[in-house]
Amino acid sequence: MDFPRVAPKVFRAVLALDTAAREGLDPLLLELVQIRASQVNGCAYCVDYHLGDARAAGERTERLDQLATWEESSLYTAKERAALALAEAVTRLPEGVPDAVYDEAARHFGEQELAQLIALIFTVNTWNRMNVTTRRTPGAR
Repeated sequence: MDFPRVAPKVFRAVLALDTAAREGLDPLLLELVQIRASQVNGCAYCVDYHLGDARAAGERTERLDQLATWEESSLYTAKERAALALAEAVTRLPEGVPDAVYDEAARHFGEQELAQLIALIFTVNTWNRMNVTTRRTPGAR
């Protein structure tokens, strides 16, 4: 399905949400979070899309290569690790967001930045669900 053509108002609304969610967040951090959530959700289109954006923003290949195993990698800062843990917890919502994960993210992000991060995470989850459901595949930019 060509979702933007079939449901243009909804698509534009998600685009507006995406733009608003990005405000004030580090461009590299937001790409790492979007890639990781997309990996968890199995959205090949979004993984491919955000890998390209991360590379264009200057992210190092080795960090992108190790993102799926970020917990075992030494390449990520404490702040990035907190953001990635929160992204995974929110993405796997039926399992809940543990207090320790939320508290660690709150320790690294001010209230406004944390709100933006949470918005970014639920926005990328929206994109993932849209693209997986409509069978969007890499290379279909």
